[in-house]
This record gives sequence, C-alpha cells and structure tokens, in this order.
Amino acid sequence: MVLPYRILERKRAGMRLRREEIQAVARGAADGSWSDGQLAAFLMAAAIRGLDPEETRALTLAMRDSGERWDLGAEVPRLCDKHSTGGVGDKVSLVIAPLLASCGLPVFMLAGRGLGHTGGTIDKLESIPGMDLGLDRSRGLDLLARCRMAIGVATAGIAPADRRLYALRDATATVDSIPLVVASILSKKLAAGPAAVVFDVKTGNGAFFPELDRSLELARALAETCRALGTAASGLVTDMSQPLGRWAGHAAEVRESLDALAGEGPADLMEITFALAEEVARLAGHPLSRPEMETAIASGRAREAFERWAALQGADPAWLRSPRFALAPVERPLLAARSGRLAAVDVRQLGLLLVEAGGGRIRPGDAVDFGVSLETRARLGAAVEAGEELARVYLRREDERLAGSFAACFTVGDEGEAPPLIAGRVG
Repeated sequence: MVLPYRILERKRAGMRLRREEIQAVARGAADGSWSDGQLAAFLMAAAIRGLDPEETRALTLAMRDSGERWDLGAEVPRLCDKHSTGGVGDKVSLVIAPLLASCGLPVFMLAGRGLGHTGGTIDKLESIPGMDLGLDRSRGLDLLARCRMAIGVATAGIAPADRRLYALRDATATVDSIPLVVASILSKKLAAGPAAVVFDVKTGNGAFFPELDRSLELARALAETCRALGTAASGLVTDMSQPLGRWAGHAAEVRESLDALAGEGPADLMEITFALAEEVARLAGHPLSRPEMETAIASGRAREAFERWAALQGADPAWLRSPRFALAPVERPLLAARSGRLAAVDVRQLGLLLVEAGGGRIRPGDAVDFGVSLETRARLGAAVEAGEELARVYLRREDERLAGSFAACFTVGDEGEAPPLIAGRVG
C-alpha cells in the first residue's frame, strides 16, 4: 500500500511520481479513501511542481480507469469527437455534429454545462423542450446506430476520480494547471473511446488561457497526450477576443445553429466549424472536403440530421415542426460613444454579465434563463459612427446598471483590427 503522506511528500519536493503512486491518488479520489484535504494538497503540489508528460499520461489513464470504460469506437468505426475549451457564443458543437453525421461520420460527445463565464452545450440544448440528455453506453450506441450522433451528459460511472478532483480544483486555485486540465478532459474522452478527437482551444481575453503561448501549450499537450495513449488527435487554436457568431445566450445560440445548418450561418462560425470538421474527418480516415460539407448544408441533409437526432433524444415534435425561440423581453441597444473603429471587446466580462443577468449559474443549483441573450452587430476592426448600435442585450427586466456594464465591454478607438480566426494548429 502506498501511503498518501509519502506521495504528497515526494511531489511537494518536486520528485516525479511513479505510476502506482498516481493510481493511488485516482483510486483514493474515486473510492473516498483520500480526504478532500489530501486531494487538495496533491492538486496544489502538482500545480506548483508540475507533472511531466509521463505523469500526465499516468494520471489520465488512472482517472479514466477509475470508472466505466465504454470503448464505443470498438463497435462504431471512425467514431469522432470534438472538444472545446469554451467561450462566449461558442456553439460549434451544435453545428459540427449533425454536419459530420450527414456526411457519413458518426459523432459522440459527452458535453458539459456552463463554467465560469462560458456557456455550456448542455445548457443550450436544454432550451429545446423535451430534450433528454442523459447518456449511458447502450443509449449512446442505439443513437449512433439510428442517426450517427449522440450528445449528452455521461452517467456518474464515467471517470469518478475526475468528478471529485474537478470539484476541488476551483477551491484550490489549480484550474489553470495544464497537466491537470489535460488529465481531466482526456479521462472522460478516452473512457468513451472515440477513434479520433479534435480539440478547439480558445485564445484571447474570452478564453480560459488568454495568452497565445499558453493556448498553444494546452493544445499541444492535449493532442500529444491523446496520441500517446492511442487515439488520433489534433488541435486548432481559435480566436475568442470577440463572441463567436452573432449571438450569445442559450435559445439564441440554438437558433443560430439551426440557421447555420440551413446555410445562413455567420462566416466566423462556419469557418471554424469547417476547419474542425476537416481535421477530425481526416483523423478518422474519412476525409471531407469543404465543397462536400457545403453540399450537405445546401441540400438540407445537415439540418435534417439535427432534427432526426433531436427527436430521438426526446425533443418535442411540435417544437421541431415549428421551432420557437423566446428571447428575454427587455431590449437594450449598446451604442458607440464615439466614432472610430471597434478596438476591443471584453468577452470574459460579457460572459460574466450574461450569467449575472440569469443566463448562467452563479451557484450550481440555479435555474438558467434561456432567453437572456446578447446580439453583436459590429466586429473588431469595423468602422463605426458615434451612436451606432454595436450590440443589443435582451434582459428579463429593466436594469440600467447592468445594461451600462454590458455597454462598457465595447471599446471604440482610433484603430482596431481583428486577430486571425485560427491562430495555430497542432498535431
């Protein structure tokens, strides 16, 4: 038996942990034999002293093996997955999954709820009446057989060690430790067992890792660790210095996703979606060209794939026949204070303000207002006139202070330029 004290002592001293020591940490997290204090000490020591690639791989495997392993790819050839580190207006999952499915590639995604200033795929989908997003292995396989896609929340049996460590990372200020992030993400991904994963790592002020060098480091660590553990992977580093697409807010993002699947998506959303789809299709051994995907959208196949999947996951048939998106009733335009160019957008603050307005959770059990939304009307670098509408916020009730805080997130200056939409690629 490896004692927690000895493991903590060794990592505190900067020593590399052996595989069996890391397995003891994950086992202790999963079965409760390690206390919260011991696990918090491990997280702090790992964040300060670091985990090398071998330790990161060992922690990933130990967390993966702490619970169920579905290995869906063994029964579903070319199974694809995509993971985003999150942002404001990031609705790519809702577009890429039916797009790939309509082109013959199966897609399985275990998604999450909103975290901090970012919106969650599950919260967005729950704005559709009737959606049942609970997934176990048998239901996932059934959905893949019937419509080539499944998106949802995993049962509690997937990576229970990660569930406990994840809850402690915020309390211990270890959220931004790249090895811990990698192990957390991949333990769940690899338990599901896809054939190929593409990572969308955000950069810019709306990202969890705003600096480009840190974003590239995370993308590289995710892809290299995933490949070292036997799953094809690559990553794109994409811009989050302004909201993605025109809309942020759960119901509004579902509407924009359906518009995108019908050929009316904003250029930035479609560019990132196509680029990620090309990556994961290539990794899965079923390359797709841009014209093939554009044809799937133009023909209606991609939109039909979404509707077929949503029906199978419980969406209200009446809603699917005539989708309705009720935005919050109080509309407040956000106006430019001067003429010039849109020079900066505080995306992180926009996300936090949407949460404050009810469009996210301040506490885990909070209800989400699906109608609270933000529509952006000017992009970085665009010339604007004084009094021109830069964006519009939809609130549940009048709130001058909150509306003013939203407006303060947009800076107009003499110069402005949009950064590259895709800042880098790894793998």
